[in-house]
Amino acid sequence: MSMGLVDLLNDLRMLVEQGQTIHSQDLHYAVRMLLRGRGSDFINALSREVNVSNKGNPIRPRTLGQARYVRAMENSKIVFCMGPAGTGKTFLAAALAARYLKNREISRIILTRPTVEAGEKLGFLPGELKDKVDPYFKPLYDAMLAFFPQDKFAKFIERGVVEIAPLAYMRGRTLSDSFLILDEAQNTTQTQMKMFLTRIGEGSTAIITGDQTQVDLPLGVCNGLQNSQSILDGIDGIEFVCLDAEDVVRHSIVQRIICAYSEHDQRSRESEKTSSAEKSVGRKGHRRSS
Repeated sequence: MSMGLVDLLNDLRMLVEQGQTIHSQDLHYAVRMLLRGRGSDFINALSREVNVSNKGNPIRPRTLGQARYVRAMENSKIVFCMGPAGTGKTFLAAALAARYLKNREISRIILTRPTVEAGEKLGFLPGELKDKVDPYFKPLYDAMLAFFPQDKFAKFIERGVVEIAPLAYMRGRTLSDSFLILDEAQNTTQTQMKMFLTRIGEGSTAIITGDQTQVDLPLGVCNGLQNSQSILDGIDGIEFVCLDAEDVVRHSIVQRIICAYSEHDQRSRESEKTSSAEKSVGRKGHRRSS
């Protein structure tokens, strides 16, 4: 039996009574899903608790794409999640990592990312290594601090329970009984991606997140996310999740910005194709006339 608007609103009210915050964005999304016949799927997704924040707020998927992502992380050894900014890629991975650590399903969390962006190399930055990498890892720090008090998190880092290190420092290691998050993977090279994936040991889960629209590598360099699906698709234990603008859970204006840029890029590609076709026709006409 299909869900009606009254049923949807009643289910949302019950979630609010359980402590779930429902934003205006969530209401708009819920109605869109209802119109597509997927209202029940959305309520089931929103009812799935991933973790509880320091402030006691339940952390749940807020879109069907996010729910698919959480299921993939819980069921697969390696998960690639690609999508635009604001879709919760890093935050949901941090939520699950914190839950696994609290439940002693793993012994440590490893947070890593490439640290060469926009032409700025670590060697040219002032200070010790920690000072150099901290600005790059701020989004990961922020995500983890939603689930651990700052003093406890600092002790975890001191004891090696949480390790935060540039991707280059993963080389030559076997990372067992760990929850690994490789963030900003669109800025890895294919060699770095292969190196990271081959570090994963027994009892570990690896989450790789990235956004193909925010590549900072030099033009012409193929990044580690680009061909990962065509190379690795079909391998048991590896799953790929693609999120899109509909999964953005930041301010609704972010969703509109992403859509505007996507439309602009599409128009640019179509314009380039038209221009190339016209040049080709022009060259053929010139050859015939000569």
